[in-house]
Amino acid sequence: MKVLTAITALDVLGGQHRLTTSLYYKGRIEGGTLQGDLYCVGGMDPMFGSSDLAALADAVRQQGISAVGGRLIVDCSLKDTLRWGEGWCWDDDNPVLSPLLCERKPDFSTRLSAALRSRGVTLSRQAPATGRLPRGATLVATRSHTLDEVLTDMMKESDNLFAECVFYQIAASTGHRPATARDAKGVMAQCVRRMGLTPDDYRFADGSGLSLYNYVSAELQVAFLRYAWSERRIYDHLLPSLPVAGDDGTLRRRMQGTAAAGNVQAKTGTVSGISSLAGYCTAANGHRLCFAIINQGVQRAADGRQFQDRVCDALCR
Repeated sequence: MKVLTAITALDVLGGQHRLTTSLYYKGRIEGGTLQGDLYCVGGMDPMFGSSDLAALADAVRQQGISAVGGRLIVDCSLKDTLRWGEGWCWDDDNPVLSPLLCERKPDFSTRLSAALRSRGVTLSRQAPATGRLPRGATLVATRSHTLDEVLTDMMKESDNLFAECVFYQIAASTGHRPATARDAKGVMAQCVRRMGLTPDDYRFADGSGLSLYNYVSAELQVAFLRYAWSERRIYDHLLPSLPVAGDDGTLRRRMQGTAAAGNVQAKTGTVSGISSLAGYCTAANGHRLCFAIINQGVQRAADGRQFQDRVCDALCR
């Protein structure tokens, strides 16, 4: 699923699309006091961290603000309020889906409040409120990361939170606010149609593959990979994000000492009873191949991985 999510995102957004977290104020600054509100607008950036938070807090002080007379308001209108994906197992270690994240956790407003106080900014109201950014607000600062940056961890390390954040970037590309998983699925269905396949033959439930309600085929995977290869604006951004056999990511310990080592760039996929691998390799005659292998009904994921490694070795010989 992460392969399909990545290719769709690169197709509709491009590798330089930015996942942006912004801070605004509405009101006027008088004697160091903001007579108005601070607004935090979430862009569902999974890479937003403590250094980004510190930069936002520093920017408030640089505006000459030492006290906020109004409220700290969080704007999470990028997506709906669901904090999980369709068909996720309740006892899995699932990420929390929020447009405002800090170091992967949805405690953004609490941490920003603490960062402001540590810099001498007094908040008259301790509890953050929820709302939407009004017209005419003044931008204080933004922090962002590109889709290319996000794809690296999403694909190399198979990061589920990163994949869901990209999934909702796809959803938001429709212009709907709040964006929903249904919006993202619709965009992905359009991609399927462009490849000459029928969307009703498949089912997309989330962007990471955590859901057991996803139904895709090896044929669909190959169609997406072929499409990406035919579009340099996609392929040139997708390929560097894929794990390299025997070298890095989720393939760092696989296919070592075989013809596939360093020659296969592919994405792994594992849920209970299923092991899969999809990506690219170069055959001995120099031809570039795309492939997808889905082993179903495997009691041990290692059995599926060993089968995939043997197939990749054969493809590269």
